Amino acid sequence: MTETTAPKRKPGNSAFNQQRLSACQPIITPRTVFPVFIVIATIFAPLGGILFYFNAKALELSIDYTYCDTEAPFDFGLIPVKYVTDSMTKIKSLPENQRPKWKRLNITILPNNKTITQCSIRFYINKEMKPPVYLFYRLTNFFQNERGYARSLDTDQLKGKAVNRDSLKRGGCKSLALHDETIIYPCGLLANSIFNDTIGNLTLIDLISSPNESSQITNITYNFTYNGIAPPGEAAKYRPTTYNINQIRPPLNWEARYPDGRYTNDYPPIDPSKDEHFQVWMHTAGLPIFRKTYGINETTPLQVGYYQININTVFPVKGFGGTKSIVISMPSMVGGKHPFPGIAYMVLGILCGIVGIIFAVESFYNSHKRRDRRYSSMQINDSQKDIDSQ
Repeated sequence: MTETTAPKRKPGNSAFNQQRLSACQPIITPRTVFPVFIVIATIFAPLGGILFYFNAKALELSIDYTYCDTEAPFDFGLIPVKYVTDSMTKIKSLPENQRPKWKRLNITILPNNKTITQCSIRFYINKEMKPPVYLFYRLTNFFQNERGYARSLDTDQLKGKAVNRDSLKRGGCKSLALHDETIIYPCGLLANSIFNDTIGNLTLIDLISSPNESSQITNITYNFTYNGIAPPGEAAKYRPTTYNINQIRPPLNWEARYPDGRYTNDYPPIDPSKDEHFQVWMHTAGLPIFRKTYGINETTPLQVGYYQININTVFPVKGFGGTKSIVISMPSMVGGKHPFPGIAYMVLGILCGIVGIIFAVESFYNSHKRRDRRYSSMQINDSQKDIDSQ
C-alpha cells in the first residue's frame, strides 16, 4: 500500500476527539462529603421508621403442616410451637383451648377412590382482620426459577392450539410431552408439579357451649373466593384447548383428579384462561422460598375467634427437603408482613448519620488546626520582617 493510499487514522482536531473538554474533578474531603451522609440519614431513617410502623399493623398467621400426615394425632392435639408463626400474639401465652391444634384423618376422594390424609387445623384469631384478607400457601426449598423447569411448557398449547406430537417433543416439554404416545395437556414439568393440596374455608368453633370437640363446629363459615387472585394480565396468556379429549390425557401428577388418568365429559380438561390457581402456579417465583395466593376475601372482616380449616394433603414436599404452610394475612398499606425493608432503611440511615457526624467533627477540628497553622506562620513572617528592618 502506497503512502498516498494509506488510511488516515489521525482523529479530527476537535475538543471531543482531542480530549480537551472541560471536566469536573471534585476533591473528596470530609468537609465536602459529610453533608451527603447527613441528607441520606435524614431521609432514610424516618422513611424506615414509617415503613416499620405500618408493617407492624399487618396481621399474619402461618402454620406449617408438612408433617401433619405423620405427627398429628387422630384426635386434636397441640401443634408444636416451631410450626406456628403468629404476629398477633405469643402462642405460649394463649390458654390451651385456644392454642393451635391439628389432627389427621384418612379419607377417600373421587373419582378414583384414592385414600389421602386430611389435615384439620384449629387456630385462634386474636385480632380482627379487616378486608382484604388473603389465604396463601407457602413452599420452601422449591426452585421454580431453575431454567430448565421454568421453560418446561409449550406456550402455543397453552394458547389453545392443538400442537402435534413431534412439535411438543422438540419444544420445551420434551420428556413430559407424551405418555404412551398420548399427548399430555398441559405438558411440561411446570404444569405437572402444580400445587394440588385442597384448602377449605374457615369454620368458626364454639368453645363454650360444648366440651365435645366434634360438636363444637358451627355453621358459621368465612369464605374465600378464587377470582382475582392471579397477577394482572395472566389470563391473556391462555385460551381453552382445541384438542379433542380423546387426543390428550392429564399430566401424571394429576391422575388422582381424573378417572383412570383420562379426561372425560364429566371430568374435562381445565380451561387455563379461567383457572386462576393454575395461572398463579405458572407465574414462577424468583426465590426458593415463596408464597402464592390461594384465596381472598375482599368484603368481610375476619372476626376474633377460634377457627378450623381442612386441608387435603396431596402435594409432596419431603422428597426435596421442603415444607408447606398455610398463611392467613391482612396486609397493611405498605404490603404484607415484611419488616426487613423498614429495618434496612433505619439501619442505613443511622449508619450514614454516624459517619456524617464523624466527618463533620473531623472537618471542624482540622479547620481549626489549619487556621492555627496559618496564624502561627503569619506571626513568624511578621517577626522575621521586624528583624530584617532592624
